[in-house]
Amino acid sequence: MQMPDMPVNVPVDDPNADTEWNDILRKHGVIPEKPPSPTPMIQEALEEARRLAHENRLEGKDLNELAELEDDEDDDFLEHYRNKRMQELSTINAASVYNQVYHLQKPDYSRDVTEASSKAYILVLLTSSHGTNGESRIMIDIWRELAQRFGDVKFCQMRADLCIEGYPEKNTPTVLIYKDGDIKKQLVTLRELRGTRTNAQDVEQLLVDISAVRIGDARLSRNKAGADADASRSKIRQSAVDPDDSDWD
Repeated sequence: MQMPDMPVNVPVDDPNADTEWNDILRKHGVIPEKPPSPTPMIQEALEEARRLAHENRLEGKDLNELAELEDDEDDDFLEHYRNKRMQELSTINAASVYNQVYHLQKPDYSRDVTEASSKAYILVLLTSSHGTNGESRIMIDIWRELAQRFGDVKFCQMRADLCIEGYPEKNTPTVLIYKDGDIKKQLVTLRELRGTRTNAQDVEQLLVDISAVRIGDARLSRNKAGADADASRSKIRQSAVDPDDSDWD
């Protein structure tokens, strides 16, 4: 049957409703095609998120945590992650060439910082000129601790007035983060962290934020504490099953 010409203004109660009349109107271009339902796309996104969460369920776990999953995971899959962790540790160990705080001299700044940043992240701490700035003293202690733990990051230190003539005391401590010859981030005083309550974990988070350290790195305080606890539990379990391993001989 020939469809008559449609009037220009056709009353439509709900253009998105699934009705025979709306189908006719869409066919003749009176109303636009009904937009696709978001439900299938939402469901697909949820399924993809579940798939990725399952595939990445072992990300961030250290060797002790992987060992505890031997009864719950497929052997080949677990071995893949164990080898991955070993490779990561090997890479970190090979890159850990600094492990101390480097005290800078102005003539060597370009070589020791700007040029060296092509190989690693370089963090420069500009401290109080008079040694009376409380925030500077806090960061000096944190710098010393993290330099020993994250040997693949170069921690440098210099008095602000020796680096930049006339640098305002009120702006210390200042942290300059270099990578590939450029300053990627700078902190003027500790107001972006937690002021005088700033601790090593706050600076660790900064390392994670700039991608100098991976989120699951076992050297991070929260992961290191978990690894130490796992090691202690493992030792206790071993003592329980080995009667010869006792301090009560």
